[in-house]
Amino acid sequence: MKKLLVLTAMAVIAFTPLFSQTEDAHIIDQVVAVVGKNVILESDIENQYLNYRMQGGISGTSSEVRCKILEEQLFQKLMVSQAEVDSIEVNDAQVEGEMERRLQMFITQFGTQEKMEAYYNKTIPEIKKELHDIIKEQMIAQKVQGDIVADVTVTPSEIRSYFKSIPEDSIPQIPTEYQIAQIVKNPPISIGEKIRVKEKLLDLRSRILKGESFSTMAILYSEDPGSAKKGGELGFYGRGQLYPEFEAIAFKLKEGEISNIVESEAGYHIIQMIERKGDYINVRHILLIPKVSPADLLKARTLLDSLAQLIRSDSISFKDAVEKFSDADNKNNGGLLVNTYTGSTIFEAEQLDPQISFVIEKMKVGEISNPVPLKTEDKEDAYQIVLLKKKTKPHKANLKDDYSKIQAWAEARKKQKVIDDWINEKAKETYVRIIDQYKGCSLNHSWVVR
Repeated sequence: MKKLLVLTAMAVIAFTPLFSQTEDAHIIDQVVAVVGKNVILESDIENQYLNYRMQGGISGTSSEVRCKILEEQLFQKLMVSQAEVDSIEVNDAQVEGEMERRLQMFITQFGTQEKMEAYYNKTIPEIKKELHDIIKEQMIAQKVQGDIVADVTVTPSEIRSYFKSIPEDSIPQIPTEYQIAQIVKNPPISIGEKIRVKEKLLDLRSRILKGESFSTMAILYSEDPGSAKKGGELGFYGRGQLYPEFEAIAFKLKEGEISNIVESEAGYHIIQMIERKGDYINVRHILLIPKVSPADLLKARTLLDSLAQLIRSDSISFKDAVEKFSDADNKNNGGLLVNTYTGSTIFEAEQLDPQISFVIEKMKVGEISNPVPLKTEDKEDAYQIVLLKKKTKPHKANLKDDYSKIQAWAEARKKQKVIDDWINEKAKETYVRIIDQYKGCSLNHSWVVR
């Protein structure tokens, strides 16, 4: 399974910095390998090595890591060559969408767009230009790999055989796992509170129009922690990167112009255009967020407290209570929390929200908690009660308790076997050349050099 993840890393990696930091970018380029009509450059190897090092993913000597990267690249180029044969393509709209998704993820990791641009010493448009072909190739390779393993499944007998083949001292240890359900009460924001926020924004807008500084007002009053300290300035963004309602107004503004009040998922804004560069705009804004009143929060807490008592006394089932009273999006699955790491409803302790982890630590299976404060995905205050549905003890993996995990491991190994066979077959049919510098690499596959 780990081998499969290594081999497919280049197909799914979030970011490959061809545009590494200036101090690391002085690479004397040369062709390291050729696969069909596709070349692998020394810079491809070095930049990926730098990426692994930056992310703390180095395991083994530098030469061993570079050899692993070479094999990842050989696999990717082989899939791209096969895509040309099979006429597999991705369109520019798909590439653009994936590029925006990855850029937003990395902007979030850096904290701001400006920090990322400073780190790579390039603007967003320059980064996107260099990323386009990289992402397109990765997406094509992903499609080919998906086709290779599309029909791979495992039967119950294969699962049992796989598990029996694991040496006793190599059977994985399964940590404590939890399954948790919730009932959420998300009090609505009152009309009076919305009016209060709008009136405050209108007052700020009026003061700015009379000559006060937008930047100063943003520093003093904006509730966007990321931009307030910078006078409300967001930095350059393209279409599709901001809240739709915000973006629709922002792109219509002229330089220096201030918008009327704009409502988005985040709250209420006023926006000022700073600068436009082609399809990118830089604006500043002041954000005010309506708050749930303490009285409404208390009502939600009281309701959940009463509901918990009814469930404990068997006056209503937890399932019915979820369907009738919960405001969460997961009410259709009985209120079960979904693990965003795995897509399942099972959590390891470190995958849980710290507050939930603290609450369930002393609970027994089947027990209902008292109301617990909650921040929703929209950062709004709410309350919840939770039910501990399942809790396992740490143990060695076994077919009775961990069948689904063992099934996934067996399927991963079978997929790897299919991929290995595919590589060995296609490599024989494809022109492959590797320079002498890398011929000493211990590779996992027979890359036939012609």
